[in-house]
Amino acid sequence: MQKKKKHGIAYIRSTLSNTIITVTDYKGDTKTWSSSGSLGFKGSRRSTNYAAQATAENAARTAIQLGIKSVEVEIKGLGYGKESSLRGLRLGGLIITKIRDVTPTPHNGCRPPKKRRV
Repeated sequence: MQKKKKHGIAYIRSTLSNTIITVTDYKGDTKTWSSSGSLGFKGSRRSTNYAAQATAENAARTAIQLGIKSVEVEIKGLGYGKESSLRGLRLGGLIITKIRDVTPTPHNGCRPPKKRRV
């Protein structure tokens, strides 16, 4: 009997000050997570491309130890670490099957304030 390869979903949240990566199974149960701050990056170094790549490699290594071989990736945010974190997941040993950008975009915005009375 052949062992079935496990698939998961990697959620990348890349903000202007941090990069957070969560790896879940298909049910949505969190298997592992990692962030730039938890790896010891402080201050402005947390928002760099290198910090995002190191975060992704760390999350990928622990996901592989838990048996996850391939992931679908959902990226959200406007930070600098979007492409670097994808590179880090590949370097960590995960196979990326699908990439989706789920960054929310405003389509009409908020209602403007009333005109000032004189």
